[in-house]
Amino acid sequence: MAEDSESYSPPGPGGEEDARESFQELSPERFEAVVQSISDGVMTVDRDWRITYFNRAAEEITGYSRSEVLGRYCHEVLRSDLCRDACPIRHTVETGKPVGGLVVYISDRNGDKCPVSVSTALFRDRDGRLLGGVETFRDLRQIEALKKKVDGRFTPADIVTKNPAVRGLLDLLPVVAESESTVLIRGETGTGKELFARAIHNLSARKTGTFVGVNCACFPETLVESELFGFEKGAFTGAHRKKPGRFARAEKGTLFLDEVGSLPLPTQAKLLRVLQDRTYEPLGAIGPVSTDARIITATNQDLPAMVEAGGFRRDLYYRINVIEIALPPLRERPEDILPLIRHFLSHLSLVHERPVQGVTPGALRVLMAHDYPGNIRELENIIEHGFVLAQGLLIGVEHLPGRLVRQTPSPRPGASLEECQRAAILAALERNDWKRLATARELGIHKSTLFRKIKRLGIQLPDAPTRPVEGDRAP
Repeated sequence: MAEDSESYSPPGPGGEEDARESFQELSPERFEAVVQSISDGVMTVDRDWRITYFNRAAEEITGYSRSEVLGRYCHEVLRSDLCRDACPIRHTVETGKPVGGLVVYISDRNGDKCPVSVSTALFRDRDGRLLGGVETFRDLRQIEALKKKVDGRFTPADIVTKNPAVRGLLDLLPVVAESESTVLIRGETGTGKELFARAIHNLSARKTGTFVGVNCACFPETLVESELFGFEKGAFTGAHRKKPGRFARAEKGTLFLDEVGSLPLPTQAKLLRVLQDRTYEPLGAIGPVSTDARIITATNQDLPAMVEAGGFRRDLYYRINVIEIALPPLRERPEDILPLIRHFLSHLSLVHERPVQGVTPGALRVLMAHDYPGNIRELENIIEHGFVLAQGLLIGVEHLPGRLVRQTPSPRPGASLEECQRAAILAALERNDWKRLATARELGIHKSTLFRKIKRLGIQLPDAPTRPVEGDRAP
């Protein structure tokens, strides 16, 4: 590759010929130093679409090392959404026309989608003979993460889980989104109720409308009605101007009422009228106002018990509970702890431009032993705490909050990372009736990897006559 790499000729301000001449003046060593210093991924392919060069940035973006990809077909490594039908680098080689700034999604080594900005150019030797193509790709994950945080454009793909129950809920979301029915999302604090609500909104025909979220527990009883329905000028002392409420702001969109069980009974009666008649009256108004906002509610309370105790209207409960989504707490989905840790670290590394690759076995043991009363939000805060304190590539026990370490019981003899893995695999096998292919799919690993782990960890499977085998074979 040393001889070929001298002829890399990306288009530039001075034109392709000028760029080629300047690069040809570099020795192979100087060329390597220049290309390795570039923050964009650089990949070259030959006329058969096999990779002939892969710089350090390309390794970091994709998760593959150079030695793993050289000689492989580019579509096997990048696996972008355009690889088969509209490959940018093939277009350049076949037409001679470069591509610039095309945004596509590639898949990294872990199978996660990564947005990149792609540019391509022809790849020639110093005599002008065509050798193949060169592609540069810029990592856009940081920009996309910040954009999603600003505009809340979350979809089911943004919900990290390997739990079968949660995956079943994700499969249901497109169907729920298509309807206009009221949704009740139940779950403890920190389980991601608003994330699910936003995903429903963004999958629906209302996605171009506004998603308005309001925590009903944050407002005193005297203010919650005006916040929801708004008020007219002069409706009360100090009302010097008209103020639209949350229903008006969510017109043609979605209104998310979090902690709906905290609404006072008078406001519950008015919410019931909205759901029945699709009208409401702002404070001080002389007539009803129509609304076209879809209502999604959420609670961490036991609404049926509140109904029986007289704290929540029975008729309203049945109105908001047309479709119910029950989110399990994190302590019931331990298989999600490690994927969530990776997700949070990836996001933090992108935002702060400081790589922290994972946690030590000791830290993972502490994190797996915790019961997370604050659920996913608590885990996210713990990982951010560790990220801030960690100076190297890994978060250790010493970087975790002290309260967490003190609450974690001393490990029993042999209580190690392997024991945590063994428990997680055993639980997954039992959930899947000992079907190994189904278990591997749930855990997100290849079935051969699962077989090796079962053998290494000394997991005893039921005898063949009693173990279900249907579904164990690959299709």
